[in-house]
Amino acid sequence: MDTTRTTSPGPARPAPRTAGVDDVARLGTTLLVWAHPDDESYLGGGLMAALRAAGRRVVVVTATLGEAGLAGPVHRPDGPEPWPLSRAEELAAALRHLGVAEHHQLGFSDGGCADADPAAGAAAVAEVVAAVRPDTVVTFGPDGFTGHPDHVAAGAWTRRALADVPWGGRLLHPVATEADRHAGRDIDEPFGVFALGEPRICRPDELALRLELSGDLLRRKVAALRAHRSQTALLIEHVGIDRYAAWIATESFADADGR
Repeated sequence: MDTTRTTSPGPARPAPRTAGVDDVARLGTTLLVWAHPDDESYLGGGLMAALRAAGRRVVVVTATLGEAGLAGPVHRPDGPEPWPLSRAEELAAALRHLGVAEHHQLGFSDGGCADADPAAGAAAVAEVVAAVRPDTVVTFGPDGFTGHPDHVAAGAWTRRALADVPWGGRLLHPVATEADRHAGRDIDEPFGVFALGEPRICRPDELALRLELSGDLLRRKVAALRAHRSQTALLIEHVGIDRYAAWIATESFADADGR
Protein backbone atom coordinates (compact mmCIF):
# COMPACT_ATOMS: atom_id res chain seq x y z
CA MET A 1 0.00 0.00 0.00
CA ASP A 2 1.40 3.38 -0.98
CA THR A 3 0.82 5.80 1.90
CA THR A 4 2.94 8.65 0.53
CA ARG A 5 1.21 12.02 0.78
CA THR A 6 1.89 15.13 -1.26
CA THR A 7 0.32 18.56 -1.41
CA SER A 8 1.76 19.50 -4.78
CA PRO A 9 0.89 18.18 -8.24
CA GLY A 10 3.00 15.32 -9.44
CA PRO A 11 2.89 11.93 -11.08
CA ALA A 12 -0.10 9.82 -10.12
CA ARG A 13 0.49 7.30 -7.38
CA PRO A 14 0.42 3.67 -8.42
CA ALA A 15 -2.80 1.93 -7.50
CA PRO A 16 -2.49 0.32 -4.08
CA ARG A 17 -2.28 -3.43 -4.13
CA THR A 18 -4.80 -5.37 -2.14
CA ALA A 19 -4.01 -4.70 1.50
CA GLY A 20 -2.37 -7.37 3.59
CA VAL A 21 -2.09 -7.82 7.35
CA ASP A 22 0.90 -5.49 7.62
CA ASP A 23 -0.90 -2.72 5.70
CA VAL A 24 -3.94 -2.96 7.93
CA ALA A 25 -1.86 -3.17 11.10
CA ARG A 26 -0.32 0.22 10.31
CA LEU A 27 -3.71 1.82 10.95
CA GLY A 28 -3.21 1.15 14.67
CA THR A 29 -6.11 1.66 17.04
CA THR A 30 -9.09 2.32 14.81
CA LEU A 31 -12.38 4.02 15.62
CA LEU A 32 -15.26 3.57 13.17
CA VAL A 33 -18.27 5.92 13.39
CA TRP A 34 -21.50 4.93 11.65
CA ALA A 35 -25.17 5.83 11.71
CA HIS A 36 -27.03 2.50 11.91
CA PRO A 37 -26.45 -1.13 12.80
CA ASP A 38 -25.29 -2.91 9.60
CA ASP A 39 -23.37 0.16 8.30
CA GLU A 40 -20.34 -1.17 10.15
CA SER A 41 -20.51 -4.62 8.56
CA TYR A 42 -21.32 -3.49 5.03
CA LEU A 43 -18.70 -0.75 4.81
CA GLY A 44 -15.98 -1.96 7.16
CA GLY A 45 -16.63 -5.54 8.21
CA GLY A 46 -13.60 -6.89 6.42
CA LEU A 47 -11.41 -4.07 7.67
CA MET A 48 -12.46 -4.66 11.27
CA ALA A 49 -11.90 -8.40 11.02
CA ALA A 50 -8.47 -7.79 9.49
CA LEU A 51 -7.55 -5.28 12.19
CA ARG A 52 -8.52 -7.72 14.90
CA ALA A 53 -6.54 -10.48 13.17
CA ALA A 54 -3.56 -8.11 13.26
CA GLY A 55 -4.04 -7.57 16.99
CA ARG A 56 -5.26 -3.98 16.71
CA ARG A 57 -7.88 -2.36 18.94
CA VAL A 58 -11.16 -1.66 17.15
CA VAL A 59 -13.95 0.53 18.54
CA VAL A 60 -17.32 0.98 16.83
CA VAL A 61 -19.73 3.87 17.30
CA THR A 62 -23.32 3.87 16.06
CA ALA A 63 -25.37 7.04 16.24
CA THR A 64 -28.73 5.21 16.33
CA LEU A 65 -30.16 1.79 17.06
CA GLY A 66 -31.71 1.58 13.59
CA GLU A 67 -35.17 1.30 15.08
CA ALA A 68 -36.83 2.73 11.97
CA GLY A 69 -35.48 -0.22 10.00
CA LEU A 70 -37.97 -2.59 11.61
CA ALA A 71 -41.41 -2.24 10.04
CA GLY A 72 -42.94 -4.38 12.78
CA PRO A 73 -42.01 -6.89 15.44
CA VAL A 74 -39.38 -9.43 14.47
CA HIS A 75 -40.84 -12.87 15.08
CA ARG A 76 -38.51 -15.69 15.99
CA PRO A 77 -39.24 -18.68 13.74
CA ASP A 78 -38.72 -22.20 14.99
CA GLY A 79 -35.29 -23.61 14.28
CA PRO A 80 -31.72 -23.69 15.54
CA GLU A 81 -30.96 -20.04 14.67
CA PRO A 82 -33.70 -17.80 16.10
CA TRP A 83 -34.01 -14.29 14.80
CA PRO A 84 -32.94 -11.50 17.14
CA LEU A 85 -35.53 -9.31 18.80
CA SER A 86 -33.95 -5.99 17.86
CA ARG A 87 -31.32 -4.40 15.67
CA ALA A 88 -29.21 -3.84 18.79
CA GLU A 89 -29.17 -7.60 19.28
CA GLU A 90 -28.30 -8.06 15.61
CA LEU A 91 -25.41 -5.61 15.97
CA ALA A 92 -24.05 -7.39 19.02
CA ALA A 93 -24.05 -10.69 17.13
CA ALA A 94 -22.40 -9.12 14.07
CA LEU A 95 -19.61 -7.60 16.13
CA ARG A 96 -18.93 -10.95 17.77
CA HIS A 97 -18.39 -12.49 14.33
CA LEU A 98 -15.90 -9.71 13.55
CA GLY A 99 -14.06 -10.08 16.87
CA VAL A 100 -14.99 -6.57 18.04
CA ALA A 101 -15.83 -6.13 21.71
CA GLU A 102 -16.01 -2.33 22.05
CA HIS A 103 -19.15 -0.52 20.95
CA HIS A 104 -20.57 2.90 21.83
CA GLN A 105 -24.21 3.80 21.16
CA LEU A 106 -24.87 7.55 20.92
CA GLY A 107 -28.65 7.33 21.34
CA PHE A 108 -29.85 9.53 18.48
CA SER A 109 -33.11 8.74 16.69
CA ASP A 110 -32.99 6.67 13.52
CA GLY A 111 -33.98 8.98 10.69
CA GLY A 112 -33.49 12.03 12.88
CA CYS A 113 -29.76 12.65 12.81
CA ALA A 114 -29.99 15.36 10.17
CA ASP A 115 -32.41 17.28 12.42
CA ALA A 116 -30.36 16.84 15.59
CA ASP A 117 -28.17 19.61 16.95
CA PRO A 118 -24.84 19.20 15.11
CA ALA A 119 -22.96 20.45 18.15
CA ALA A 120 -24.54 17.73 20.28
CA GLY A 121 -23.66 15.08 17.73
CA ALA A 122 -20.08 16.29 17.47
CA ALA A 123 -19.75 16.45 21.26
CA ALA A 124 -20.94 12.85 21.59
CA VAL A 125 -18.38 11.67 19.05
CA ALA A 126 -15.64 13.84 20.58
CA GLU A 127 -16.18 12.18 23.96
CA VAL A 128 -15.46 8.78 22.43
CA VAL A 129 -12.45 10.08 20.48
CA ALA A 130 -10.98 11.55 23.67
CA ALA A 131 -11.46 8.27 25.51
CA VAL A 132 -10.15 5.98 22.74
CA ARG A 133 -7.39 8.20 21.30
CA PRO A 134 -7.45 6.39 17.94
CA ASP A 135 -4.67 6.42 15.40
CA THR A 136 -7.21 6.11 12.58
CA VAL A 137 -10.85 7.12 12.29
CA VAL A 138 -13.17 5.72 9.62
CA THR A 139 -16.54 7.33 8.90
CA PHE A 140 -18.78 8.52 6.09
CA GLY A 141 -17.57 11.26 3.79
CA PRO A 142 -19.83 14.19 2.87
CA ASP A 143 -21.59 11.90 0.36
CA GLY A 144 -22.75 9.57 3.15
CA PHE A 145 -21.81 6.73 0.76
CA THR A 146 -25.50 6.20 -0.09
CA GLY A 147 -26.69 9.74 0.50
CA HIS A 148 -28.75 8.77 3.56
CA PRO A 149 -29.21 11.91 5.71
CA ASP A 150 -28.24 10.01 8.88
CA HIS A 151 -25.01 8.91 7.19
CA VAL A 152 -24.21 12.45 6.08
CA ALA A 153 -24.88 13.80 9.58
CA ALA A 154 -22.78 11.16 11.37
CA GLY A 155 -19.83 11.88 9.08
CA ALA A 156 -20.18 15.63 9.61
CA TRP A 157 -20.33 15.19 13.38
CA THR A 158 -17.16 13.12 13.27
CA ARG A 159 -15.21 15.62 11.18
CA ARG A 160 -16.30 18.41 13.51
CA ALA A 161 -15.35 16.35 16.56
CA LEU A 162 -11.87 15.64 15.18
CA ALA A 163 -11.38 19.36 14.61
CA ASP A 164 -12.44 20.11 18.19
CA VAL A 165 -10.24 17.65 20.08
CA PRO A 166 -6.46 17.23 20.13
CA TRP A 167 -5.96 14.58 17.47
CA GLY A 168 -3.34 14.03 14.82
CA GLY A 169 -4.38 10.75 13.26
CA ARG A 170 -5.67 9.67 9.90
CA LEU A 171 -9.27 10.01 8.69
CA LEU A 172 -10.54 7.56 6.08
CA HIS A 173 -13.84 7.45 4.20
CA PRO A 174 -15.42 4.45 2.45
CA VAL A 175 -15.47 5.03 -1.31
CA ALA A 176 -16.07 3.11 -4.52
CA THR A 177 -14.37 2.79 -7.88
CA GLU A 178 -16.09 2.84 -11.25
CA ALA A 179 -15.29 -0.86 -11.61
CA ASP A 180 -16.92 -1.60 -8.25
CA ARG A 181 -20.08 0.30 -9.19
CA HIS A 182 -20.30 -1.48 -12.53
CA ALA A 183 -19.80 -4.89 -10.92
CA GLY A 184 -22.60 -4.29 -8.42
CA ARG A 185 -25.26 -2.79 -10.65
CA ASP A 186 -27.29 -6.00 -10.86
CA ILE A 187 -27.96 -5.63 -7.13
CA ASP A 188 -27.54 -1.90 -6.53
CA GLU A 189 -30.13 -0.79 -9.09
CA PRO A 190 -33.02 -3.23 -8.47
CA PHE A 191 -32.72 -2.79 -4.71
CA GLY A 192 -32.23 1.00 -4.77
CA VAL A 193 -28.98 0.92 -2.82
CA PHE A 194 -27.98 4.35 -4.11
CA ALA A 195 -31.46 5.83 -4.54
CA LEU A 196 -30.62 8.72 -2.21
CA GLY A 197 -27.15 9.46 -3.56
CA GLU A 198 -23.95 8.08 -4.99
CA PRO A 199 -20.72 7.30 -3.15
CA ARG A 200 -17.51 9.17 -3.82
CA ILE A 201 -15.97 7.54 -6.88
CA CYS A 202 -12.18 7.28 -6.80
CA ARG A 203 -9.59 6.15 -9.27
CA PRO A 204 -7.56 3.18 -8.08
CA ASP A 205 -4.53 5.43 -7.61
CA GLU A 206 -6.54 7.64 -5.23
CA LEU A 207 -7.26 4.83 -2.79
CA ALA A 208 -5.48 4.70 0.55
CA LEU A 209 -6.54 1.13 1.26
CA ARG A 210 -8.32 -1.60 -0.68
CA LEU A 211 -9.37 -5.00 0.62
CA GLU A 212 -10.45 -7.83 -1.65
CA LEU A 213 -11.77 -10.30 0.87
CA SER A 214 -11.53 -14.05 0.68
CA GLY A 215 -11.14 -16.97 3.04
CA ASP A 216 -11.69 -16.34 6.73
CA LEU A 217 -12.09 -12.57 6.40
CA LEU A 218 -14.88 -12.94 3.85
CA ARG A 219 -16.55 -15.66 5.92
CA ARG A 220 -16.51 -13.39 8.96
CA LYS A 221 -18.00 -10.48 7.02
CA VAL A 222 -20.75 -12.65 5.53
CA ALA A 223 -21.53 -14.05 8.97
CA ALA A 224 -21.73 -10.53 10.42
CA LEU A 225 -24.11 -9.40 7.70
CA ARG A 226 -26.24 -12.51 8.06
CA ALA A 227 -26.54 -11.57 11.74
CA HIS A 228 -28.29 -8.39 10.58
CA ARG A 229 -31.17 -10.55 9.42
CA SER A 230 -33.88 -7.92 9.48
CA GLN A 231 -31.86 -6.02 6.87
CA THR A 232 -30.18 -8.76 4.83
CA ALA A 233 -32.19 -11.98 4.87
CA LEU A 234 -34.52 -11.14 2.00
CA LEU A 235 -31.71 -9.86 -0.21
CA ILE A 236 -29.59 -12.95 0.43
CA GLU A 237 -32.58 -15.16 -0.32
CA HIS A 238 -33.20 -13.27 -3.57
CA VAL A 239 -29.67 -13.18 -4.99
CA GLY A 240 -28.17 -16.26 -3.34
CA ILE A 241 -25.36 -16.41 -0.85
CA ASP A 242 -22.58 -16.78 -3.43
CA ARG A 243 -23.58 -13.66 -5.37
CA TYR A 244 -24.14 -11.78 -2.13
CA ALA A 245 -20.67 -12.72 -0.85
CA ALA A 246 -19.09 -11.56 -4.11
CA TRP A 247 -21.05 -8.30 -3.93
CA ILE A 248 -19.71 -7.39 -0.48
CA ALA A 249 -16.19 -8.79 -0.90
CA THR A 250 -14.45 -5.51 -1.74
CA GLU A 251 -13.86 -2.54 0.57
CA SER A 252 -12.13 0.65 -0.55
CA PHE A 253 -11.08 3.64 1.54
CA ALA A 254 -9.65 7.04 0.68
CA ASP A 255 -8.10 9.74 2.80
CA ALA A 256 -10.59 12.41 3.75
CA ASP A 257 -8.37 15.16 2.40
CA GLY A 258 -8.05 13.41 -0.94
CA ARG A 259 -4.29 13.03 -0.69
